[in-house]
Amino acid sequence: MSSHNITLDRRSFLAASASVLGMALAACGGSGSSDAAPAEEVAAGEAIEYTLVTDGKLIVASDLDFPPLDSFEGGVAQGFDVDLSNEIASRLGLECEYLPPMDFDSIIPMIKQGGKADIGNSAFSITEERKLEIDFTDAYLDSNLGVAVKKGLGVVGDEAAIVNALNAPDMTVAVQAGTTGADWAAENLPNATIVPLASVTVCMTGVSTGQYQAFCADLPVISHQCTVSFTDCEIALEIPTGEQYGIVVSKDNPGLTAAINQALADMEADGTMAELKEKWFGANE
Repeated sequence: MSSHNITLDRRSFLAASASVLGMALAACGGSGSSDAAPAEEVAAGEAIEYTLVTDGKLIVASDLDFPPLDSFEGGVAQGFDVDLSNEIASRLGLECEYLPPMDFDSIIPMIKQGGKADIGNSAFSITEERKLEIDFTDAYLDSNLGVAVKKGLGVVGDEAAIVNALNAPDMTVAVQAGTTGADWAAENLPNATIVPLASVTVCMTGVSTGQYQAFCADLPVISHQCTVSFTDCEIALEIPTGEQYGIVVSKDNPGLTAAINQALADMEADGTMAELKEKWFGANE
């Protein structure tokens, strides 16, 4: 893998260098080309080194089936996360390249192993369990969970009533494997049959055709699916989990995490993040 440098300006130095220190202490056995200096040794204007799979490129892993966050339309990656990856790469002086779509639950193991992608950007909720395997950048978007059902299913009432109706032996609930939606369903619907599937499209198709009675996933995606792609379905339940999305980076590459954090902070400061949220969600969330 190749190495790359980024120069921190004074405005971003303190936050980025503190991030490097924490991640450098956590990362053991990193690759020889990723020698990020401890925060106390990095001064504003000095370069922080990080590794790249391919020189001059930021290679991204995603399932590309989570619109409006990410999707693969006509052979082209698009969505909020895709625009975000492109903007980050541009600010780091890199070309953004997406790998072909892959299963969501294969991305973190790939980033942890290294050698194929620099980051995973696929609407990853930041969790303590995931942080045991990889590092996250700073959060860039808030989210909750939702449950979609086919219109007319008759699952109504407050949250407790809906959960009770879904938590029954005759209920089959689709989830995307490896997601926080899958975790919520397993914990809160133990009497239902939980079916882990590879993609949002497969899950929503199953709900639309009556194969599954419900689908639990991130609320922005559920809302988009019911409004745009599967209009015979509706949101039965919004679950206020207070999740936040972060970009996945190897623990062996703390300099890259620091560099992306600087780019995210700059995007917030100059209004670029607000513009992307307006473009894809219709509001600056």
